[in-house]
Amino acid sequence: MSMSRRLQGWLPLLLMSTLILGLGLYATVRQDAFLTSYNLNNLLLATMPLALVSLGQATALLVGGFDVSVAALMTFCVVVASFTMTPETTGLGLVPGALVLVAIGLGTGIFNAVLIRVLRLPSIIATLGTFSILEGASLLLRDHPEGAISSDAVDGLTKSVSFVPLAFIGVVVLAVLADLWLYRSRSGLALRAVGLDETSARRLGMRTGVAVILAFVVCSVMASIAGFYLAAQVQIGSPIIGNYALESIAAAVLGGASLAGGRGSYVGTLLAALFLGLIDNVLPLFQQPTEYSEITIGVLILLALVLYKSPELVSRLRTSWGGVGRLRTRQGGASAG
Repeated sequence: MSMSRRLQGWLPLLLMSTLILGLGLYATVRQDAFLTSYNLNNLLLATMPLALVSLGQATALLVGGFDVSVAALMTFCVVVASFTMTPETTGLGLVPGALVLVAIGLGTGIFNAVLIRVLRLPSIIATLGTFSILEGASLLLRDHPEGAISSDAVDGLTKSVSFVPLAFIGVVVLAVLADLWLYRSRSGLALRAVGLDETSARRLGMRTGVAVILAFVVCSVMASIAGFYLAAQVQIGSPIIGNYALESIAAAVLGGASLAGGRGSYVGTLLAALFLGLIDNVLPLFQQPTEYSEITIGVLILLALVLYKSPELVSRLRTSWGGVGRLRTRQGGASAG
């Protein structure tokens, strides 16, 4: 692997880690409330929905696709949870309701995969249609926020050790294992190959169709699981919650995913989701408008895209200058002759 490729792989991790540490240090120095256990616990719990849905979105991006239906899917899962995980439901009685949410994610993923793989619709168009269907279904079930969600479910999802939620530890482990799978296994190689060049991957005997289908199914299932933690936050069946579609794409891109497919990092995506959550956490402490968060995310995406491409651009520039130098040498030799 060339130095340029290695730098491209590590740059998102280094950048996100630096930004998290830098912003965290600044907030620690300027605001005493930032480093309290209460605030850090809130930060990690608030990051959970975005982290989970972003890991799924990164999988879709790896095969060169987008899934903009994830936001509506998460909202729909919250609304359905207000029916299947009511305050009267406790203990093992919550399991069927939880399985319903996972089944919704699985069904949505299969539906999207059929639209994209069988009917050959562009992923952004197909998932936009799914987005509208799910959004309408949410409003049909709950036209305004109502229907409390079981406190037992909320307590179980938010259980923590010190200030660290157990679920967040699980997500960290999942991201690390997913990266090891992505870059150390044949199936992970196949997934990246589909995004880089599907035709060549098919000629090499890789099951490209299966890879694309599984990528979108995983994306939707992860969005439905993210819906659990979103439900734990709002604790009511609200039909209008957040803009997780664009934020999940932003986290995946900031974490190193290529919009063209074939490149990405689950650990980088998790770090980017944590950084975006950190921005939302810090702004209220400094009494700044939340609109600054959207502006910051937009600017960061543009800067990251340029920065992540810089090793490749430098490599191309060196190659071009090398070619120009060789051409001048040949012309000089010909003139001397």
